[in-house]
Amino acid sequence: MKDKLTLMIPGPTPVPETVLKAMGRHPIGHRSGEFQTIVKRTNEQLRWLHQTSNDVVVITGSGTAAMEAGIINTLSYGDKVLCGSNGKFGERWVKVAKSYGLDVEVIKAEWGQPLDPDIFKQALESDTSKEIKGVIITHSETSTGVLNDLEKISKYVNSHGTALMIADCVTSLGACNVPMDLWGLDVVASGSQKGYMMPPGLSFVAMSEKAWKASDKSNLPKFYLDLKPYRKTAAQNSNPFTPAVNLYFALEAALAMMEEEGLDAIFNRHARHRAAAQASMKAIGLSLYAADGFGSPAITSVVPNNIDAEVLRKEIKNRYDILLAGGQDHLKGKIFRIGHLGFVSDRDLLTAIASIEATLQTLGLNNNMGAGLAAAQKILH
Repeated sequence: MKDKLTLMIPGPTPVPETVLKAMGRHPIGHRSGEFQTIVKRTNEQLRWLHQTSNDVVVITGSGTAAMEAGIINTLSYGDKVLCGSNGKFGERWVKVAKSYGLDVEVIKAEWGQPLDPDIFKQALESDTSKEIKGVIITHSETSTGVLNDLEKISKYVNSHGTALMIADCVTSLGACNVPMDLWGLDVVASGSQKGYMMPPGLSFVAMSEKAWKASDKSNLPKFYLDLKPYRKTAAQNSNPFTPAVNLYFALEAALAMMEEEGLDAIFNRHARHRAAAQASMKAIGLSLYAADGFGSPAITSVVPNNIDAEVLRKEIKNRYDILLAGGQDHLKGKIFRIGHLGFVSDRDLLTAIASIEATLQTLGLNNNMGAGLAAAQKILH
């Protein structure tokens, strides 16, 4: 059957019909009073979502644009930074930081394992001359399904006093609690095609006053990603460049849906789906890739037994038109990933679990049909 694809990947994620309809409106002038009203409303909604009184600027671009903007607007050439790397996106921020001439000390963990906050603590406490200007980590490492302890790492950064806490929250914001002000986060980056329940195209950078003060001294090259014009025009309910007008329509609708559900309910829903996905895969007899207790609420990474993960994904796509995510880099063929981020319901997750069970049975690799669904249902009932 055509046009029946179900996305169970970490992005793009499913988009509600309400959001699609809003996005389908005829464009309006981006300097009009009508559009300024939308910008004002979404600015308020974004502060609510980020749990902050600080500015959240909107860029037409991807989550990578948001993270790059956060780095180049707050740091200067030669600044020393600590960069956590325990997956593909941690590795990406190392590359970005090095490409701008920063002095990068990489704090690594094996893929599938969380970053160790104590290593950050030791590095920060030993920096008596306050040479470390920033700490860059990925909160939810999408490539492995690991949720790093951002709260604890940020606590150590705040104790340092000088370093900025720069966080990739692309697949954690809108999926779990990320209270920017309470945790003392200085830069929070995210993207529209994740927990926001929108198509790709917008990215968001929230900055603390400490980060904005640092931006006054930043000498790294920037033009389109210079956040000062964004902040200035946001105060006037506008944008320094031509924004993605129709995506703003979608943003307003999506954030209204999130406000109606409430932050606690959103976080609890994602936690339930994580628990159900993990329990179902264990019941089937498959192993989880992320370290126990550190699974992301956005995605569950699974190690299939006795089969190439890409073969399994292809069969599920062909038979049931359900798209699961594959492994990246050296994990290609070794894991598959079940996305449960954003506009995902219990029905969606149960359908994906059933498709995995049925496909494994068809391939002669599952003699316990229904065990995964039963395990999930105990959590979702």
